[in-house]
Amino acid sequence: MLRAGDGVSPVARPPQIVAFGGGGFSDGCANPLLDDYVIGLTGVSRPRVCFLPTASGDADHYVVRFYRAFAAARCEPSHISLFRRETGVADPRSHLLAQDLIYVGGGSVISLLGTWRAHGLDSVLREAWRSGVVLCGGSAGSLCWFSAAVSSFHRGAPRTVAGLGLLPWSNAVHYGGEPERRAAYHRAVAAGIAAGYGVGDGAALRFVGSELTEVVGAERDAAAFFVAADDRGRVAERALRVRCLRDGRAEQAAMAAERGPTAAAA
Repeated sequence: MLRAGDGVSPVARPPQIVAFGGGGFSDGCANPLLDDYVIGLTGVSRPRVCFLPTASGDADHYVVRFYRAFAAARCEPSHISLFRRETGVADPRSHLLAQDLIYVGGGSVISLLGTWRAHGLDSVLREAWRSGVVLCGGSAGSLCWFSAAVSSFHRGAPRTVAGLGLLPWSNAVHYGGEPERRAAYHRAVAAGIAAGYGVGDGAALRFVGSELTEVVGAERDAAAFFVAADDRGRVAERALRVRCLRDGRAEQAAMAAERGPTAAAA
């Protein structure tokens, strides 16, 4: 995508997806570091950010929380509703393709995928991704991008769901905090779904194209794992290195203090 931000040069972005295991405003978390991180990936000073609350049935309180977290002072926020008579925009496809960041909320990934496919948003989001719009989200907003995922939103045993397949891996979220979800994911990988990633709350995977380029965390205990099965179906998980965003924020503050108030003002 090529777009000039306010007072900055046009930015060309590769296809990117940031998949949260949980966290950000979507989980009611007071820690804004994951949300700040995805805004920074847009490369523009006041990005266009569109929220898709589909997985929650377009819950009003969720939309309100989005506008509080992504205030007009730092971005151009918008949302698209698919469960209301008015979607919120005149042309969802054109609107989504004009964004810098599309943020997908949590809820039921099964309901989300069915609704998107009924409205044709599955193909629009693929088009947006290929054009350089940054895609992100947590919980259902993470699971949806992968080839397969384990969902436990609805009552009963966790179930395996086919995602959009923008990423050729599988995914499980809230990993570690919900032992039954981790066990179900191991069973699914052993049964033959693609190898993939178990991601804990506060951690996020950044993919450029289909390749994982880094894992970031809002806290120092955020964790993520690569999960795969061998030829005999035995599953193993490997801990991934997580870069703590809080440490980076502390380093920036220390550097600003060293420069002093005059340098900071300049």
